[in-house]
Amino acid sequence: MPVLADIDARLARHDGDGWRYADLPDDGDAWRRSLAALDADARARHDGRGFAALGHGDRHRLLTHVRHLGPRDWHGMPAARVWTLWTRYACAAFWAHPATWAETGFGGPAYPRGYVRLGRGLREPWEEEPPR
Repeated sequence: MPVLADIDARLARHDGDGWRYADLPDDGDAWRRSLAALDADARARHDGRGFAALGHGDRHRLLTHVRHLGPRDWHGMPAARVWTLWTRYACAAFWAHPATWAETGFGGPAYPRGYVRLGRGLREPWEEEPPR
């Protein structure tokens, strides 16, 4: 799934959620600052290599570090707020993608066809039989 591309496109359109934390800049600025900070942390801890040049384990450790800082300051921003920003956008991009819908068995939004079978355990005519 093109999660990062979707996030980038959303930020380029200034398509935020309509709110932001008072102790963070607007979403686009918070993303830019936090990703620059993540890259700076990577370079400081890994011989000048940026975040993208690290292996999965090192990237995971850096992200986990930010996550576990909680409300403490991280590069001038509350780490917990940054973590929420990242996960909010990533989850929205992931779950909005039709490939994710296909993997989870979600047939997509009801519009334009609408749902006709609203009872428990009933499937729409276009839904597949669940695996047994």
